[in-house]
Amino acid sequence: MRILIAPNAFKHSLNAKEASKAIQNGFEQSHLDCICECFPIGDGGDGTGELIISHCEGIVISEEVFDPLMRTIQANYGLIDNKKTAVIEMASASGIRLLKKEELNPLEASTFGTGLLIKSALNQGVNKIVLAVGGSATVDGGCGILAALGVIFLNQKGEKLSCLPKDLINLTSIDITHLDKRILNCEIVILSDVKNPLLGENGSAKVFGPQKGATNTDVEFLEKVLINFAEVIYRQFEKGIVNLAFGGAAGGVSAGLAGLLNAKLVNGIDAFLSLTGFDEALKRNDIVITGEGSLDRQTLQGKGPFGVAERAKTLNISVIGLSGRVPLEDAEALKPHFDAVFVIGNEPTELKNAIENTTENLTRTAEQIANLLAISHKKMG
Repeated sequence: MRILIAPNAFKHSLNAKEASKAIQNGFEQSHLDCICECFPIGDGGDGTGELIISHCEGIVISEEVFDPLMRTIQANYGLIDNKKTAVIEMASASGIRLLKKEELNPLEASTFGTGLLIKSALNQGVNKIVLAVGGSATVDGGCGILAALGVIFLNQKGEKLSCLPKDLINLTSIDITHLDKRILNCEIVILSDVKNPLLGENGSAKVFGPQKGATNTDVEFLEKVLINFAEVIYRQFEKGIVNLAFGGAAGGVSAGLAGLLNAKLVNGIDAFLSLTGFDEALKRNDIVITGEGSLDRQTLQGKGPFGVAERAKTLNISVIGLSGRVPLEDAEALKPHFDAVFVIGNEPTELKNAIENTTENLTRTAEQIANLLAISHKKMG
């Protein structure tokens, strides 16, 4: 029996590669006669870019850029498709993982470093940029990226503003005269795992701002900044960015780049699976194992395991989901998409302990699933 192991990351615990290995270990120490193929997945969240580069056997480029607080760091991106496509991970230069908890402050955090990675990719001669935007520390609407590419933000007096949200509240016009024209001849595809719009109760500031260190007062301020930003873009360029699906991702980066650079906003897992040749891997296998930290109704809104399950179903391949948590009220909604779902916890425990034991619990649960498959296969034989 051939087993395709394709989990997403288990948040705060294991990345997708680590989760794949833990599941593989369980199958290999079971009674099931099987061959395992690991295919860790990403849906636009932190780690997606690295996985695309790995699956596509890309070249990794290291560049000196700035972190969200404009401190010098080394960040990586990749080249695939004969060096014609750059794969850039926002989290590499503008990620929340680069900051200490006490440093989180989206009013003073910038995506400028990610813009420098894009500029480096343009210097490599690429004609397409795939940008995975999960895990950012920023709520700047992509203004840092745009500034790195030559865009200038002006106040009512025509004075240049910084690209930080704390100053962009005074934005009245945008000067694109010095924009690096190469970017306009480059296809930009933004991968996101959330469909939130730019503004409102489900928007970037109100939903994601607190995760990045914003206080209630900060959230209201950031909402005003993004409202103003959207109004300026509409007034100058006649581009509406307020209601774009995926527009609120990564602090509004998706909306900002759609408005000024014509970026395409797409469901992250669909794009990931297409880029990495996942369908070919599916055809080689009999059963798919997927999962992430929580399988719930949000999973069904386009998260990684849902994308895997939908592709598997088109080929009539069975799908098993593994998760640290499956809310009772959501279990029924998962049934049409997953043939079986297993919670990996072994006993009542605090969240901290559950996270610490994810590797062991994944391996143990995978082993028991494989043993059940072995029994079933034996009876059928």
